Amino acid sequence: MSCFPVWRSSIVALTGVVLVFEGMPALARPMLAQPRTDVASVAACDPREDGSNPCPRQLRRPPRRPLSAMAQIGKALFYDRELSGSGKISCASCHDPAAHYGPARADSVFTGGVGLDRQGHRAILSLTYLERQPNFSIGPDDAVADDTVAPIQAPHDVVRGSAKSASNTAASAVQLVPQGGLFWDGRADTLQQQATGPLYDPAEMAATRDRVLHRLRTAPYAGALMDFAGYQGRRYPDYLVAEALFALARYQIEETDFHSYSSKFDDWLEGKARFTPEERRGYLLFNDPKKGNCAACHVDQMKPDHLPPLFTDHQYESLGVPRNMDLVQNRNPAYFDLGVCDRQPDGKKLLAPYCGMFATPTLRNVAARKVFFHNGVFHSLDDVMDFYVLRDIDPARFYGKDAHGRVHAYDDLPAPYRDNLDTTDAPFDRKPGDKPALDENERQAVIAFLKTLTDRKTTQP
Repeated sequence: MSCFPVWRSSIVALTGVVLVFEGMPALARPMLAQPRTDVASVAACDPREDGSNPCPRQLRRPPRRPLSAMAQIGKALFYDRELSGSGKISCASCHDPAAHYGPARADSVFTGGVGLDRQGHRAILSLTYLERQPNFSIGPDDAVADDTVAPIQAPHDVVRGSAKSASNTAASAVQLVPQGGLFWDGRADTLQQQATGPLYDPAEMAATRDRVLHRLRTAPYAGALMDFAGYQGRRYPDYLVAEALFALARYQIEETDFHSYSSKFDDWLEGKARFTPEERRGYLLFNDPKKGNCAACHVDQMKPDHLPPLFTDHQYESLGVPRNMDLVQNRNPAYFDLGVCDRQPDGKKLLAPYCGMFATPTLRNVAARKVFFHNGVFHSLDDVMDFYVLRDIDPARFYGKDAHGRVHAYDDLPAPYRDNLDTTDAPFDRKPGDKPALDENERQAVIAFLKTLTDRKTTQP
């Protein structure tokens, strides 16, 4: 489950985004004025030698208030194991509050189902910091936007334009990119819509409609839920389920520990903390377009609205992560998880320019995670950083070999979609024999900075 502003689209939660894809010459692509990052002003606000912030800002955080009666019902639903087919799994089983609403275990994917013996399809994403997630759309690249433009026409053939960098997000603005939405492939837009995924997935909570309805009518919170659902909820089962999902959404919106902005980095933004020398170095490397270039996708600059940065551009990338043979599905050589293309039945045709692309998640609380990328192939930040920097310099380190002994690079991405792979943006703009964008010590410095993004506390049930 994920956070999404229910006040924007809860009423249309069950309607999908309709995208129209028709051939269109590149010069006819819509272009919007994009905000250009002022490199000089950003550099002036780099941390001082002592680690302090020369440009402290006041952050606009969600207010902490007692949960509404509807959100309290949602909290009960979040921890209710009896909603699942096994009677042993709740939302919190995958989204543990002690693990920043992500998985507490290091398994690549969750094992669920009625018998708790079915392997999930993808790694579990955290529920934190999704309260500003926009709807899925295809539109101009605007890495600093917290909202996206309405869905527009896009060509079948998309050519990667200017390299995307941490210092100039406007250079890539003419590109049409997938953005927004929930899950790794953006197939849901709202909390209510998203919650039905794991709830009814045979490999996750494995609930049935009848079981859910029975629980909603007999649980300790049933009376309160019925009071809110009223006559419609008593008469129409689908209305009752919709009210329950709305309550679940309200809990995730109102409970500020889903988006507390309580990390050391947030304190640094407000001038209340200092980076250590290693954290400061990592921050500078994170933002350096010729080094880590991480901020090109994991945007860390504040806008004038005082909302804290989310460390994501809400977009999708094809990174060519190695095939994870720990997943049963991947032992079938004909099977490929194509990300955005799998969000709808005709995706391989209509969304071909984006096959193999997966969501860029927030980096907040990333140092507390034990599973990385959509297939959970890596289990430490060290492995992730090595992959980012050495993918094309030393591919044998990550990929297996084919029958002829040749390294089978990008082994989880079919050949027809290799053009979708990011080989333009640093540090992916390297080839064998090149010098890595970050050496080992620099990679450790970036990790030190990433640890400053961990929130101090989470809510317990």
